[in-house]
Amino acid sequence: MKVSIIGGGGRVGSCAAFALECAGLSSELQIIDANAEAAEGEALDLLHGSSAFAGQRIYTGCYKRAANSDIFVITAGLRRKPDESRLDLIGRNVALFRQILGSIREGGFKSDAIVLVVSNPVDILTYIASQEIGLPASQVMGLGTMLDTSRFRSLIAKELKVPSTQVNATILGEHGDSMFPVWSSASINGLPIKKELSPMVQSRIFERTKTSGAEVIKRKGGAGYAVGATIAQVIRAITLDTREILPVSSVQNGAYGLRDVAISVPTIVGRSGIVKHVEFELSPKESLALSNSAAELKKTIAKCSR
Repeated sequence: MKVSIIGGGGRVGSCAAFALECAGLSSELQIIDANAEAAEGEALDLLHGSSAFAGQRIYTGCYKRAANSDIFVITAGLRRKPDESRLDLIGRNVALFRQILGSIREGGFKSDAIVLVVSNPVDILTYIASQEIGLPASQVMGLGTMLDTSRFRSLIAKELKVPSTQVNATILGEHGDSMFPVWSSASINGLPIKKELSPMVQSRIFERTKTSGAEVIKRKGGAGYAVGATIAQVIRAITLDTREILPVSSVQNGAYGLRDVAISVPTIVGRSGIVKHVEFELSPKESLALSNSAAELKKTIAKCSR
Protein backbone atom coordinates (compact mmCIF):
# COMPACT_ATOMS: atom_id res chain seq x y z
CA MET A 1 0.00 0.00 0.00
CA LYS A 2 1.52 3.30 -1.11
CA VAL A 3 0.52 6.59 0.54
CA SER A 4 1.63 9.95 -0.87
CA ILE A 5 1.37 12.93 1.48
CA ILE A 6 1.08 16.28 -0.26
CA GLY A 7 2.30 18.91 2.18
CA GLY A 8 4.38 16.29 3.97
CA GLY A 9 7.10 18.81 4.78
CA GLY A 10 4.78 20.67 7.15
CA ARG A 11 3.70 19.94 10.70
CA VAL A 12 0.47 18.09 9.91
CA GLY A 13 1.85 16.13 6.97
CA SER A 14 4.99 15.04 8.81
CA CYS A 15 3.02 14.00 11.91
CA ALA A 16 0.68 11.99 9.69
CA ALA A 17 3.66 10.29 8.05
CA PHE A 18 5.13 9.41 11.45
CA ALA A 19 1.80 8.03 12.68
CA LEU A 20 1.54 5.86 9.56
CA GLU A 21 5.11 4.65 10.00
CA CYS A 22 4.56 3.76 13.66
CA ALA A 23 1.35 1.89 12.85
CA GLY A 24 2.89 0.05 9.90
CA LEU A 25 -0.08 0.96 7.73
CA SER A 26 1.79 1.44 4.47
CA SER A 27 4.71 -0.27 2.79
CA GLU A 28 5.61 2.88 0.90
CA LEU A 29 5.45 6.57 1.86
CA GLN A 30 6.10 9.42 -0.54
CA ILE A 31 6.53 12.94 0.81
CA ILE A 32 5.65 15.81 -1.52
CA ASP A 33 6.01 19.46 -0.59
CA ALA A 34 6.51 22.82 -2.31
CA ASN A 35 9.51 23.16 0.01
CA ALA A 36 11.60 20.36 -1.50
CA GLU A 37 14.32 20.65 1.13
CA ALA A 38 11.82 20.26 3.99
CA ALA A 39 10.28 17.25 2.24
CA GLU A 40 13.70 15.64 1.83
CA GLY A 41 14.54 16.30 5.47
CA GLU A 42 11.30 14.76 6.72
CA ALA A 43 11.65 11.73 4.44
CA LEU A 44 15.23 11.16 5.57
CA ASP A 45 14.31 11.47 9.26
CA LEU A 46 11.44 9.01 8.81
CA LEU A 47 13.64 6.63 6.84
CA HIS A 48 16.21 6.60 9.63
CA GLY A 49 13.56 5.20 11.98
CA SER A 50 12.03 2.70 9.57
CA SER A 51 14.11 -0.21 10.87
CA ALA A 52 12.32 0.09 14.22
CA PHE A 53 8.90 -0.35 12.63
CA ALA A 54 8.04 -2.10 9.37
CA GLY A 55 11.01 -1.20 7.17
CA GLN A 56 8.90 1.00 4.93
CA ARG A 57 10.22 2.57 1.74
CA ILE A 58 10.18 6.32 2.36
CA TYR A 59 11.22 8.97 -0.15
CA THR A 60 10.38 12.27 -1.80
CA GLY A 61 9.42 12.82 -5.41
CA CYS A 62 7.16 14.51 -7.90
CA TYR A 63 3.49 14.00 -8.76
CA LYS A 64 4.44 11.73 -11.64
CA ARG A 65 6.21 9.41 -9.20
CA ALA A 66 3.06 9.47 -7.05
CA ALA A 67 0.87 8.17 -9.89
CA ASN A 68 0.86 4.62 -8.48
CA SER A 69 -0.33 5.76 -5.04
CA ASP A 70 -3.20 3.93 -3.40
CA ILE A 71 -3.99 6.93 -1.21
CA PHE A 72 -3.28 10.65 -1.70
CA VAL A 73 -3.36 12.63 1.57
CA ILE A 74 -3.56 16.39 0.99
CA THR A 75 -2.40 18.43 3.98
CA ALA A 76 -0.97 21.50 2.21
CA GLY A 77 -2.56 24.83 3.06
CA LEU A 78 -1.97 28.52 3.70
CA ARG A 79 -2.12 30.33 7.03
CA ARG A 80 -4.27 33.33 7.76
CA LYS A 81 -2.58 36.71 7.32
CA PRO A 82 -3.04 39.57 9.82
CA ASP A 83 -6.34 41.37 9.19
CA GLU A 84 -7.31 38.83 6.52
CA SER A 85 -10.96 37.78 6.47
CA ARG A 86 -11.94 34.12 6.75
CA LEU A 87 -13.43 34.22 3.25
CA ASP A 88 -10.20 35.70 1.80
CA LEU A 89 -8.20 32.89 3.38
CA ILE A 90 -10.67 30.35 2.01
CA GLY A 91 -10.27 31.89 -1.44
CA ARG A 92 -6.48 31.59 -1.31
CA ASN A 93 -6.62 28.01 -0.07
CA VAL A 94 -9.16 27.05 -2.73
CA ALA A 95 -6.83 28.45 -5.40
CA LEU A 96 -3.86 26.50 -3.99
CA PHE A 97 -5.96 23.36 -3.68
CA ARG A 98 -7.05 23.54 -7.31
CA GLN A 99 -3.39 23.78 -8.31
CA ILE A 100 -2.70 20.61 -6.31
CA LEU A 101 -5.62 18.79 -7.94
CA GLY A 102 -4.31 19.85 -11.32
CA SER A 103 -0.86 18.48 -10.46
CA ILE A 104 -2.36 15.15 -9.36
CA ARG A 105 -4.34 14.90 -12.60
CA GLU A 106 -1.28 15.78 -14.68
CA GLY A 107 0.90 13.26 -12.84
CA GLY A 108 -1.77 10.59 -13.16
CA PHE A 109 -3.50 8.30 -10.68
CA LYS A 110 -4.92 4.80 -10.44
CA SER A 111 -8.63 4.28 -11.05
CA ASP A 112 -9.09 2.89 -7.52
CA ALA A 113 -7.02 5.56 -5.74
CA ILE A 114 -8.44 7.26 -2.65
CA VAL A 115 -8.08 10.99 -1.96
CA LEU A 116 -8.14 12.07 1.70
CA VAL A 117 -8.42 15.84 2.14
CA VAL A 118 -7.04 17.29 5.38
CA SER A 119 -6.41 20.90 4.32
CA ASN A 120 -8.88 23.51 5.54
CA PRO A 121 -11.63 24.45 4.99
CA VAL A 122 -11.84 20.67 4.72
CA ASP A 123 -15.54 20.35 3.83
CA ILE A 124 -15.31 22.95 1.05
CA LEU A 125 -12.13 21.44 -0.37
CA THR A 126 -13.57 17.92 -0.17
CA TYR A 127 -16.57 19.06 -2.20
CA ILE A 128 -14.28 20.69 -4.79
CA ALA A 129 -12.09 17.58 -4.99
CA SER A 130 -15.10 15.34 -5.56
CA GLN A 131 -16.21 17.60 -8.41
CA GLU A 132 -12.85 18.14 -10.10
CA ILE A 133 -10.38 15.33 -9.45
CA GLY A 134 -11.95 12.82 -11.85
CA LEU A 135 -12.61 9.99 -9.40
CA PRO A 136 -15.97 8.66 -8.18
CA ALA A 137 -17.28 10.65 -5.20
CA SER A 138 -17.02 7.54 -3.05
CA GLN A 139 -13.22 7.66 -3.45
CA VAL A 140 -12.90 11.22 -2.15
CA MET A 141 -13.26 12.04 1.53
CA GLY A 142 -12.18 14.69 3.98
CA LEU A 143 -10.91 14.29 7.53
CA GLY A 144 -14.09 16.10 8.57
CA THR A 145 -14.83 16.02 12.28
CA MET A 146 -12.45 13.14 13.03
CA LEU A 147 -10.09 15.40 15.00
CA ASP A 148 -12.99 17.17 16.74
CA THR A 149 -14.42 13.78 17.73
CA SER A 150 -11.07 12.63 19.10
CA ARG A 151 -10.73 15.82 21.15
CA PHE A 152 -14.33 15.46 22.35
CA ARG A 153 -13.77 11.90 23.54
CA SER A 154 -10.54 12.76 25.30
CA LEU A 155 -12.19 15.62 27.20
CA ILE A 156 -15.16 13.44 28.23
CA ALA A 157 -12.72 10.78 29.42
CA LYS A 158 -10.78 13.33 31.43
CA GLU A 159 -13.97 14.62 33.07
CA LEU A 160 -15.23 11.13 33.98
CA LYS A 161 -11.76 9.71 34.73
CA VAL A 162 -12.08 6.77 32.33
CA PRO A 163 -9.90 5.58 29.43
CA SER A 164 -10.62 7.60 26.29
CA THR A 165 -10.67 4.36 24.27
CA GLN A 166 -13.89 3.39 26.06
CA VAL A 167 -15.66 6.65 25.22
CA ASN A 168 -17.94 6.53 22.19
CA ALA A 169 -19.12 10.04 21.40
CA THR A 170 -19.18 11.90 18.12
CA ILE A 171 -19.07 15.38 16.63
CA LEU A 172 -20.92 15.76 13.31
CA GLY A 173 -21.53 18.52 10.78
CA GLU A 174 -19.01 21.05 9.56
CA HIS A 175 -15.41 21.01 10.73
CA GLY A 176 -15.92 24.56 11.95
CA ASP A 177 -18.24 26.83 13.86
CA SER A 178 -21.46 24.92 13.08
CA MET A 179 -20.26 21.49 14.25
CA PHE A 180 -22.39 19.86 16.97
CA PRO A 181 -22.07 17.08 19.56
CA VAL A 182 -24.26 13.96 19.48
CA TRP A 183 -24.94 13.62 23.20
CA SER A 184 -28.05 11.51 22.63
CA SER A 185 -25.99 8.40 21.85
CA ALA A 186 -22.76 9.11 23.78
CA SER A 187 -21.63 6.14 25.86
CA ILE A 188 -18.80 4.57 27.82
CA ASN A 189 -18.22 0.95 26.88
CA GLY A 190 -21.82 0.78 25.62
CA LEU A 191 -23.39 2.44 28.68
CA PRO A 192 -25.11 5.83 28.20
CA ILE A 193 -23.32 8.78 29.77
CA LYS A 194 -25.64 11.72 29.11
CA LYS A 195 -27.11 11.60 32.63
CA GLU A 196 -23.62 11.42 34.15
CA LEU A 197 -22.84 14.92 32.94
CA SER A 198 -24.96 17.96 33.76
CA PRO A 199 -26.02 20.27 30.91
CA MET A 200 -23.50 22.81 32.19
CA VAL A 201 -20.65 20.28 32.06
CA GLN A 202 -21.76 19.08 28.62
CA SER A 203 -21.67 22.65 27.37
CA ARG A 204 -18.24 23.25 28.89
CA ILE A 205 -16.78 20.10 27.31
CA PHE A 206 -18.16 20.92 23.88
CA GLU A 207 -17.03 24.54 24.01
CA ARG A 208 -13.51 23.45 24.86
CA THR A 209 -13.67 20.93 22.03
CA LYS A 210 -14.53 23.73 19.61
CA THR A 211 -11.73 25.98 20.83
CA SER A 212 -9.09 23.27 21.28
CA GLY A 213 -7.49 24.00 17.92
CA ALA A 214 -7.00 27.66 18.79
CA GLU A 215 -5.72 26.66 22.24
CA VAL A 216 -3.05 24.40 20.74
CA ILE A 217 -2.06 27.04 18.17
CA LYS A 218 -1.64 29.63 20.92
CA ARG A 219 0.52 27.34 23.04
CA LYS A 220 2.71 25.59 20.44
CA GLY A 221 1.99 27.11 17.04
CA GLY A 222 -0.23 24.40 15.57
CA ALA A 223 -1.72 20.94 15.99
CA GLY A 224 0.21 17.92 14.78
CA TYR A 225 0.16 14.74 16.82
CA ALA A 226 -3.60 14.38 17.27
CA VAL A 227 -4.44 15.22 13.68
CA GLY A 228 -1.74 12.80 12.52
CA ALA A 229 -3.28 10.09 14.67
CA THR A 230 -6.76 10.66 13.23
CA ILE A 231 -5.41 10.63 9.67
CA ALA A 232 -3.83 7.26 10.48
CA GLN A 233 -7.16 6.07 11.86
CA VAL A 234 -8.89 6.79 8.55
CA ILE A 235 -6.10 5.20 6.54
CA ARG A 236 -6.24 2.10 8.74
CA ALA A 237 -9.93 1.70 7.86
CA ILE A 238 -9.02 1.94 4.17
CA THR A 239 -5.92 -0.27 4.10
CA LEU A 240 -7.36 -2.99 6.35
CA ASP A 241 -10.90 -2.66 4.93
CA THR A 242 -12.23 -2.57 8.50
CA ARG A 243 -15.46 -0.82 7.47
CA GLU A 244 -15.41 1.28 10.61
CA ILE A 245 -18.06 3.95 11.09
CA LEU A 246 -16.18 7.25 11.10
CA PRO A 247 -17.29 10.92 10.99
CA VAL A 248 -15.42 11.73 7.78
CA SER A 249 -16.60 14.39 5.36
CA SER A 250 -17.98 13.38 1.97
CA VAL A 251 -20.51 14.57 -0.57
CA GLN A 252 -24.00 13.58 0.51
CA ASN A 253 -26.57 12.03 -1.76
CA GLY A 254 -29.63 11.69 0.46
CA ALA A 255 -28.45 10.75 3.97
CA TYR A 256 -30.45 12.75 6.53
CA GLY A 257 -32.07 14.48 3.55
CA LEU A 258 -28.77 16.16 2.59
CA ARG A 259 -27.55 16.52 -0.98
CA ASP A 260 -24.81 18.33 -2.89
CA VAL A 261 -22.73 19.23 0.17
CA ALA A 262 -19.67 17.66 1.77
CA ILE A 263 -20.23 17.26 5.50
CA SER A 264 -19.50 14.76 8.27
CA VAL A 265 -22.16 12.15 8.98
CA PRO A 266 -21.66 8.55 10.25
CA THR A 267 -19.84 6.85 7.38
CA ILE A 268 -18.65 3.30 6.76
CA VAL A 269 -15.07 3.49 5.44
CA GLY A 270 -13.26 0.62 3.72
CA ARG A 271 -10.82 -0.19 0.94
CA SER A 272 -13.14 1.23 -1.71
CA GLY A 273 -13.45 4.50 0.22
CA ILE A 274 -16.92 5.62 1.24
CA VAL A 275 -18.89 2.37 1.48
CA LYS A 276 -22.11 3.78 2.90
CA HIS A 277 -23.57 6.64 4.93
CA VAL A 278 -25.43 5.45 8.02
CA GLU A 279 -28.45 7.32 9.39
CA PHE A 280 -28.39 6.74 13.12
CA GLU A 281 -31.23 8.37 14.98
CA LEU A 282 -30.53 11.92 16.10
CA SER A 283 -32.50 13.99 18.59
CA PRO A 284 -34.66 16.79 17.11
CA LYS A 285 -32.08 19.34 18.29
CA GLU A 286 -29.25 17.40 16.66
CA SER A 287 -31.16 16.95 13.41
CA LEU A 288 -31.76 20.70 13.23
CA ALA A 289 -28.08 21.36 13.95
CA LEU A 290 -27.07 19.07 11.07
CA SER A 291 -29.43 20.83 8.66
CA ASN A 292 -28.17 24.24 9.76
CA SER A 293 -24.56 23.14 9.41
CA ALA A 294 -25.18 21.91 5.86
CA ALA A 295 -26.90 25.19 5.00
CA GLU A 296 -23.89 27.19 6.22
CA LEU A 297 -21.52 25.04 4.16
CA LYS A 298 -23.65 25.47 1.04
CA LYS A 299 -23.40 29.25 1.44
CA THR A 300 -19.61 29.05 1.51
CA ILE A 301 -19.51 26.63 -1.43
CA ALA A 302 -21.60 29.11 -3.46
CA LYS A 303 -19.13 31.92 -2.65
CA CYS A 304 -16.19 29.74 -3.71
CA SER A 305 -17.72 28.57 -6.98
CA ARG A 306 -16.12 29.76 -10.17
